[in-house]
Amino acid sequence: MWFDVFAVRMIVELLLFGALLVGVYFLLHMTVLKLPRCTAATKLHGKTVIVTGANTGIGKTTAIDLARRGARVILACRDKGRGEAAVQEIIQETGNKQVIFMQLDLASLKSVRSFVDNFLKSEPRLDILINNAGVANGGKTEDGFGMMFGVNHLGHFLLTVLLLDQLKESGPSRVVTVASKAHEMGKVDFNCLMTHRDLVPGNSDYEIFQGYCHSKLCNVLFTYELAKRLEGTEVTCYSLHPGFIKTELGRHATSWWNVLLNTVSLFSVDAESGAQTTLHCALEQGIEHLSGHYFTCCAPVLKINPKARDDAVAKKLWELSESFCGLS
Repeated sequence: MWFDVFAVRMIVELLLFGALLVGVYFLLHMTVLKLPRCTAATKLHGKTVIVTGANTGIGKTTAIDLARRGARVILACRDKGRGEAAVQEIIQETGNKQVIFMQLDLASLKSVRSFVDNFLKSEPRLDILINNAGVANGGKTEDGFGMMFGVNHLGHFLLTVLLLDQLKESGPSRVVTVASKAHEMGKVDFNCLMTHRDLVPGNSDYEIFQGYCHSKLCNVLFTYELAKRLEGTEVTCYSLHPGFIKTELGRHATSWWNVLLNTVSLFSVDAESGAQTTLHCALEQGIEHLSGHYFTCCAPVLKINPKARDDAVAKKLWELSESFCGLS
């Protein structure tokens, strides 16, 4: 009898504790994790936008919003099947038939150049470039660079540089690069880049985590340096933290990295919420004077980590990236 009472009491306490956890989780989602929305009323009829990695996650959600505003939207994706399927879904959802798939593999500098050649031959203007695609796994690119350095930074670097003339001719125009708060844990080791063509020397689970953080710092530094080089033009640029989002970022990751991502996902929001700061940077009027800034929650971060504003590192990263891409 005593055991039965004890067991019932334990069950009740566990249920109450579980209810408390659910309540805290719900409260977090309604407060801390509920991200602000982009309020820009900007219409994009007659404008052309490129979104990399637009067949899934926040890239796809971003493309849907831009298509609803009337833009001609180029889905720049590696997987042809998934990219073309996303095109049909976006057309059906928005009624905008000016949604086009163009193949782009950011892990191949040859593919980046081919994409740009095809784009420039078929499209007379470019108003917004959204560098959204990203990976969180080890391995090497086609050109022998670390996968995260090659895709998250170097591929987008080359893509942006090769499209700058088109962006300038179409101005006012914007470049928006999806970074991450993880950049605060990153660094740029130029010795490692020169010896390993990567941001980390190996592919252990911890090094993959480090490499991801380092690559996101590269995104922020790239945007910072790009803004300097665009002074006097009608092209502005922004980097951003989208929030902790439920995406397919870790679909090729190792088990340890997936455990980390799945744990974070317990406190994450959906792709629609995650796309809002991207949309804000792409569409909000009156932020041109903030070119080069890093945004989160649809607002600029005014007290950013000093390493994300290191002029010498940003310049050296740009010059080394030019060298790696064969631009210098």
